[in-house]
Amino acid sequence: MTTPRVRRLSSFVADQIAAGEVVERPASIVKELLENSLDAGASDIEVRTEDGGVGLVWVQDNGCGISAEDLALAIERHATSKIADAADLLDVHTLGFRGEALASVASVARVKISSRTADAAMGAVREVHGGQLIAEGPVAHNVGTTVEVRDLFFNTPARRKFLKTERTETGQIDQTVRRLSLAHMDVGFALQQGGSAGAGRRLRLPAGRIEERLGQVLNPEFASNSVLIDEGREGLRLHGWVGLPQHHRRLADQQYFYVNGRAIRDKLVGHAIRQAYADVMFHGRHPVYVLFLDLPDGSVDVNVHPTKHEVRFRDARRVHDFIFGSLNRALRQIRPATTPEAVSELEAAPAYVANVQQSALSLSVDETLVDMRAAPSRAMRLSEAPSELPPLGYALGQLHGVYILAQNAEGLVIVDMHAAHERVTYEKLKVQVAAQAVPRQRLLVPIAIDVSEAEADLVEASSETLAASGLVLERSGIRSVTLREAPALLTKKDLTTMVRDFVSELVEYGTSDEIERRQLDLLATIACHGSVRANRQLTIAEMNALLRDMEQTENAGLCNHGRPTYFTRSLDELDKLFYRGQ
Repeated sequence: MTTPRVRRLSSFVADQIAAGEVVERPASIVKELLENSLDAGASDIEVRTEDGGVGLVWVQDNGCGISAEDLALAIERHATSKIADAADLLDVHTLGFRGEALASVASVARVKISSRTADAAMGAVREVHGGQLIAEGPVAHNVGTTVEVRDLFFNTPARRKFLKTERTETGQIDQTVRRLSLAHMDVGFALQQGGSAGAGRRLRLPAGRIEERLGQVLNPEFASNSVLIDEGREGLRLHGWVGLPQHHRRLADQQYFYVNGRAIRDKLVGHAIRQAYADVMFHGRHPVYVLFLDLPDGSVDVNVHPTKHEVRFRDARRVHDFIFGSLNRALRQIRPATTPEAVSELEAAPAYVANVQQSALSLSVDETLVDMRAAPSRAMRLSEAPSELPPLGYALGQLHGVYILAQNAEGLVIVDMHAAHERVTYEKLKVQVAAQAVPRQRLLVPIAIDVSEAEADLVEASSETLAASGLVLERSGIRSVTLREAPALLTKKDLTTMVRDFVSELVEYGTSDEIERRQLDLLATIACHGSVRANRQLTIAEMNALLRDMEQTENAGLCNHGRPTYFTRSLDELDKLFYRGQ
């Protein structure tokens, strides 16, 4: 076989390769052009598309514009006004900086750029088809820039075959504009899409109307079903809106995370957020959030992917723990003011589990509510002024032995008594278990577990971390480890799977909550069996005691399985039901 010679690629082929990295689909072009407009200081941006962006992508802004002298260079590869030397890559303050976007787009489409700066009497225009100059000269234009991209992939028709349907591409463009708009509330955005799938599809997002924008980009209920968060520590700041745990979705399609204003997808960030919601989110559902992480530019590398969707953190573990801790505190602060197989497992568990189960029984409704029984004079004070009523008010009675009906300052409160008491019991059990070190139990027969070489290396280097989690795990071969002791609560579980999950999570994220998750699952089961059941008749004093406990309990709005524990209905809502005042 003849050895192939090394040849320098032609500029056309090089441009095509660069275009393949940057221009994945029409939405990629919209993203790059919008980022250029934002970097240019635009306060108003308009986008128009046709045929899912394949026929036309048109973006106009009122930014600083491009001078006639720079316009020709702006379409060249590796030409940018945003960085000057390699040191600037560690201190990037702009969304775009690679100097490849316009050149890549111009190599696979018919592009016309018109622009004018504030100090120029006339604007300039330059038209390029597939990298070839077609026309250039002066043009009348307002201050700012207009980019018109037509016939995407006209010179590489094979690339068009990999695009999705027009409806899908139209939806991707819409999502791109929405995602960028959340990070720039002070900028007005307008989107108009034409073609068979986008005909009449318009989106207008006025500048400065934060609640309105959140409602349009996510859904109208998000603002009233979210918590504002703003926490900082040691140069890190996390701020934005996190949806209440009960405001969840079937798909993870309303999750927006930004690092220094740049929309990113990061598995470490996703893991930290899922971990924060794990104890309150209904199984199989996904939280809704708009979150911004600000950190020093030197702490994050944004130059790891051509599309800039991914970043690399210098201290990933610190970032993960900060995000988790901030969200966990915010969710814990939410208060009402703003199976048979499981039973058999518990019966077969070691003595420590029996003690915990006994703790749950000691927290049962009879003892939890005894203080209120001893003070019936505090049971019902509906004569108090509305401002003096507690958040969940005072009980009126029980409905079908399942729900507590109470009156607060706003109106009616309906409480699922089993779900509410389950959460109260669960949180008290968590406090009891956390107050003592994780008890371990030696296995009669050690368990040999096959793992990867990297995982075995980690086990060998992390004995203290593993022991703190209740695992005594030793390396026994190049790709094997041996489990000798495990947390007492979990000795009847599938320990092999648990250890594999724990170690793989430790390798991937530098941290793992697998053991804690398993223990909390068991505590949740114990709490469920130790809580007041449906059809249990409670006195008014007992009902009020449960309401007061809920007001002092973290995550009291949801049971351990993520179901709501109570709903409220204001007097205005009730009046509307009965047409009062109409």
